[in-house]
Amino acid sequence: MWRRWPFSPLSASLCFVVSVLTHCEVSPGQDAAESASERLSEAAADSREGDRGWPFVRGVTFDGHSTESGLADEWPDEGPPVLWTRELGQGYSAFVAGPADSSGRSRVYTQSQTLAGQVVLCLDADTGETIWSYRYDWPFEAAGVYPGPRSTPTLAGEHVYFAGPSGLVGCLTADTGELVWSRNVVEEFGGKGIEFGYSCSPTVVDRLVILPVGGAGASLVALRSSDRGLVWKRGDDPASYTPAFPIERDGQTLIVGYLQNALVIVREDTGQEAWRLELSNGYDEHSAWPIYKEPYLWISAPFRSGSQLLEIPGKDSDETELRSVWKNKFLSNDVTSSVLVDGYLYGFDLFEAQSKVHRPSRGKFRCVEFETGIEKWSIGTGRPIREDSEKPVDGEPFIGQCGIVVADGKLLMLNETGELILARVNSERFEELARTTVLGGELVWTPPILHRGRVYIRNHSRAVCLYVGMPRDLDTDQPVLTVSDVPQSEYYDLAATLLSIEPEYAFDLPSDAWLWDWYLASLLILGGAIVLATVATLFVRQSGKRSARRLTFLASSFIAGALGTTFLSKWIGEFLFTWPVCVFVAFDGLARSLKWKRDASAGRTEKLMDWGRVIGFAAVALTYFLLCRRLSLVFEWVFLVGFPVALPFSRITVRFEEAAGVRAFVVTLISTLLGFSAYYAAALALLRYKY
Repeated sequence: MWRRWPFSPLSASLCFVVSVLTHCEVSPGQDAAESASERLSEAAADSREGDRGWPFVRGVTFDGHSTESGLADEWPDEGPPVLWTRELGQGYSAFVAGPADSSGRSRVYTQSQTLAGQVVLCLDADTGETIWSYRYDWPFEAAGVYPGPRSTPTLAGEHVYFAGPSGLVGCLTADTGELVWSRNVVEEFGGKGIEFGYSCSPTVVDRLVILPVGGAGASLVALRSSDRGLVWKRGDDPASYTPAFPIERDGQTLIVGYLQNALVIVREDTGQEAWRLELSNGYDEHSAWPIYKEPYLWISAPFRSGSQLLEIPGKDSDETELRSVWKNKFLSNDVTSSVLVDGYLYGFDLFEAQSKVHRPSRGKFRCVEFETGIEKWSIGTGRPIREDSEKPVDGEPFIGQCGIVVADGKLLMLNETGELILARVNSERFEELARTTVLGGELVWTPPILHRGRVYIRNHSRAVCLYVGMPRDLDTDQPVLTVSDVPQSEYYDLAATLLSIEPEYAFDLPSDAWLWDWYLASLLILGGAIVLATVATLFVRQSGKRSARRLTFLASSFIAGALGTTFLSKWIGEFLFTWPVCVFVAFDGLARSLKWKRDASAGRTEKLMDWGRVIGFAAVALTYFLLCRRLSLVFEWVFLVGFPVALPFSRITVRFEEAAGVRAFVVTLISTLLGFSAYYAAALALLRYKY
């Protein structure tokens, strides 16, 4: 089933995919498991006691947990203090943070892009000022729906490791940003399963950089962290978007690869496969991190696929397969991951493939018992929330799809509408403590991080640092802002105005039934416009018939095509897409009017009119594209091609515009409808060829 598809001529589709990725696990009272995770982490081993920073996308222990305490139980009405905010650029990369130095200052790192290219950024954690920037590639899908880098850098010792959407992996000095080494693992090993851009943050374990790649004989690849040398490569499965996940079972270090069609568990030192679970066939997508609490491994898949708990056999066991403990439809995770606290999973159960700014993801935020899969509570209706048309059940707060940090007995959540929410860990009920909107107006899929009482968040244009600790502990000489000082977009719900019926899955390929309905509706609009134009000529003089016919046809067909998507869709109760009529008639008008060769006597006015027609057609095409992009109708770019095959029919029509009578009407009708049919068929042929 097509859930998303690459939007290669104009964008990278989803997501992701996009991907920014999270993982969760562990709870208080699991000292042994935490110490094992620390042994796996080179970054953790090299960090100072008491301040280990936030070196990985999901923290020191790969689980979204922080050991920090002293978080405030409530925030002022104006929100927590804002220490700094700055323009950042496109991308889904989260922050990582290094431990504070002897002076108490630290740095944060992320990836981003502008029109100048993709960069790794090192910022002063207290001020947001750039310390250094390293450019590693050109922009990725800059004009697309989901542009920019997907992965988050990794800090290990004195180095920062990064991965770009093209598969370029590199190592920089954390202090100065100088390049130590780089190599493109997707190109070298023939990576597959990462059609939406490489999204896996480098996992650094025991001086190995371990990466899912998905090539033949290179499903997982381990490089030496010091010099990029290949240590091992194993497997033939296509990769996906979840980074390699290190765990420990009976004192043995293992690597979990959550791949496109299989879950594999391999030996960390050799890459030898220890256990394997087949998941699916063909295209599939996994972005959320698994959760591990020895001996149990929990995995979740997106879009109503649900989750399951597996038991990993011990090293002395005779079991050769992973044992299924439970499996159900709860907690389907996509670009954000659940967390495990005190034996309970907390996370957003995603019901659909895509969200939009005007329509947050449908689903429920749930609390599920880890070892049984039994739901304790859930928040939300599972239906879309648009403006004030729907309120949560019984006044329940809206949470939505969110990245989560666990600290001090609390859940710190950043949802995709830009709200920062503070809740108490409570398996009996949802207990919200505070919330504020910080990054409104854009989709936010990047998870927050917590470091020294400061939470670092970002969207596609801006980064913000807020202080969420106790007010008495805030020690800074710089001016403190409020949330109201953070520039936020005012997003007008254009979809509610223009789309009376909205596609449920905007990134799916249109069905054959839909494409046929759209085609027939367009022919009816064009045919009706030709009839109206013919009738209009009955009321004008012979000398004005051509202009009247042309203007009436263009105006009536354009207006009907523009309004049809809104009103015809509402009338029939199905999404009916008639905007391609507008693009076609704009081209048809240009093709009929434009003189390919002007004689020497042609005046300046005539030449300017030719240019005006060209500019008008370009303006219609651009407006069409921008509207579709704004409304997430990203599969409709195909209707911006196919014009060349319609050109001959438009030129045939010109020959009969001066004529009158039935013959002229029939020829005009047939040539126009054939021209649109050729244009429509060419667009669909490209669609089928590409996807």
